[in-house]
Amino acid sequence: MRLLTKSSSSLIRASRISTLPTARTFASTTPARSADHHADHYDPPSGWLFGVKPGEKAKEEGWENIWVYGFFGSLVLGVVGYAFKPDTSIQTWALEEARRRLEVEGILKEPESKS
Repeated sequence: MRLLTKSSSSLIRASRISTLPTARTFASTTPARSADHHADHYDPPSGWLFGVKPGEKAKEEGWENIWVYGFFGSLVLGVVGYAFKPDTSIQTWALEEARRRLEVEGILKEPESKS
């Protein structure tokens, strides 16, 4: 049996550590990555806006109609809602309150009913 000194035992431990794999995983297979096929994802510049040549019609995508109708539909709905919203300003309230008080005091004539 051989007696190991401190320097030789640390040397043996260092050699055992270097033989271990650098990244240990629980799985026995390597994980698949989405870009493992090594295809070139770079589209070289063509010089045309959005890659569509003049005179050609751009291919419609599925989300475009939904976005256009949703955007402009909500815009129209917002404009209609804004046009018919009740008037809650302090100036309108003060004018109506002043008219009511003047009518009660008899200074201002009450409006005639149109019935």
